[in-house]
Amino acid sequence: MKRLMMFLAAAASGAPILSSPALAQAGPSTNRITVYGTDPCPRSTESAVYVCNRRPETERYRLPKDQQLQGTRQQRQSWARQAQSLNSVGNTGSGSCSAVGPGGFTGCLTQQINENRKANREQQQSDTPPQ
Repeated sequence: MKRLMMFLAAAASGAPILSSPALAQAGPSTNRITVYGTDPCPRSTESAVYVCNRRPETERYRLPKDQQLQGTRQQRQSWARQAQSLNSVGNTGSGSCSAVGPGGFTGCLTQQINENRKANREQQQSDTPPQ
């Protein structure tokens, strides 16, 4: 009889009515935490349980896998950078590396030197591991 009266009082007040299995499930909350290196894992309390995932110290400041750069350096190159190579198309005369006009050959060596420097710089950057 007491239970029925408490049930009716709770229903009249607008309080949510929970069955006994729901009350049994209301326990401590589980929190998942990633810790790096030798950082301590927080101690569990009566109201919260901590599950720690330990990762090496070298991964502390790394981007998550889904946010890391994808593809080769050429695939990641911006369209503006790719369009810069079109600026010299059709140039003639001195310093242009073309067969048209007087002195057109004079720019060929400069163009080869610049292309090799750029290739070496890109190779060095791709060989350098991220910090």
